[in-house]
Amino acid sequence: MEDKELLAKIRDPGTRNYGFNLLVRAYQQRVYGHIRKMVIDHDDADDLTQEVFIKIHKHIDSFREDARLYTWVYRIATNECLNFLRSKKRRFFLPIGDVTEELSRKLDQQPGLSGDDVQRRLQKALLSLPDKQRVVFNMKYFEDLPYETIAEITQTSVGALKASYHHAVKKIEDYLRHDINTAGH
Repeated sequence: MEDKELLAKIRDPGTRNYGFNLLVRAYQQRVYGHIRKMVIDHDDADDLTQEVFIKIHKHIDSFREDARLYTWVYRIATNECLNFLRSKKRRFFLPIGDVTEELSRKLDQQPGLSGDDVQRRLQKALLSLPDKQRVVFNMKYFEDLPYETIAEITQTSVGALKASYHHAVKKIEDYLRHDINTAGH
């Protein structure tokens, strides 16, 4: 269903709930996957996904359609992730390294996330990135979004995103190289 049709159903009081249910069905899995890559833990990702859709429900009438619905939904999901990670650091007064370590432990405890050791090492390398860099890397590498779409979602310039992605790739390569060398000794 096209965004315009979906929004028309949501904005019509007679079909509002039906339209919103269609929106949730259309985006729920992708939003959850996007969030899960950032927060690692299933329960946190599940809660955040619900929060995202509550926010969307509350603010859908203010959506101006100057962006695609998809980018607006992803912007909300991305901001919720970043806010969650920031508040988690503040709530526990943890330095970034401790939060990364906690997420890394959760990654080790979740065999369902990936049974593959290489994938687990990549996920740990991703945790070593600053949150915003990780968002950019995830959207470009895993979701294969064009820089222009990521720019709309993050409200960042394409040039800055390309630089951020390049730095992320370099850091991941360095992390993996160090991880392999350390495991080999």
